[in-house]
Amino acid sequence: MRRLLILVGLLAAACGGSEAARPDRVAAPSPTPAFTPEAAAAAAAAPERRPSGRYVLARLKRPALLRSTPGGRTLARIATRTEFGSRTVLGVVARRPGWLQVVATERPNGKRGWIPSAGARLSRTDFAIHVDRSARRLTVRHGNRLLRRARVAVGRPDTPTPTGRFAVTDRLRPSAGSPYGCCAVALTGHQTKLVDGWPGGDRLAIHGTPQPETVGRPVSLGCMRAHRRDIEWIMRRVPLGAPVFVRA
Repeated sequence: MRRLLILVGLLAAACGGSEAARPDRVAAPSPTPAFTPEAAAAAAAAPERRPSGRYVLARLKRPALLRSTPGGRTLARIATRTEFGSRTVLGVVARRPGWLQVVATERPNGKRGWIPSAGARLSRTDFAIHVDRSARRLTVRHGNRLLRRARVAVGRPDTPTPTGRFAVTDRLRPSAGSPYGCCAVALTGHQTKLVDGWPGGDRLAIHGTPQPETVGRPVSLGCMRAHRRDIEWIMRRVPLGAPVFVRA
């Protein structure tokens, strides 16, 4: 795994040919309404639309404060665009009247936060990515249907790929010659066992590689490497916010 943040500059031109990764113009952020008991009561009384699908996704309509509990302590501020320019779409793991518990990059692995449901547009998906770290295998499911099975490289024994539930945040196309190959699917997860002196960031991703012979081996610093045909397929099919489950 190399630092995903360096993709920001490299992808500014490269993403122009990919509608999935092309950022639109960013509008000026609007303030997040303050939480009040009256607002909570009004949200609780209003019926919430429940679209069909197994996994709930929340696309932010305006910046949101990520809180420890509904109306609780502020943990972070989430913008309507990710650091790579994609629209912010969060995976929802629980719901309360007027509130959504979400998987967000701003939280450590395994930790969640709450945002007001009024500031998000809900949708659903049946797509999910499952990674078996010991088998070095990735599968994509749509509901109970298996759509794709692929071999992946995983983290080395001293820098293992973290386990848990994550979510897709970006679908990126680096410039030619990138160590990420054709493309990278950035995740909310973080590598917690960084190499001493490592100057890069800690974000996880599923990405291509110019060294296809490493696919299927424990050789990375935490990211998962896939063959081009498989990562291209994921780029086309799996939406932002879709869950990614990594097990040991």
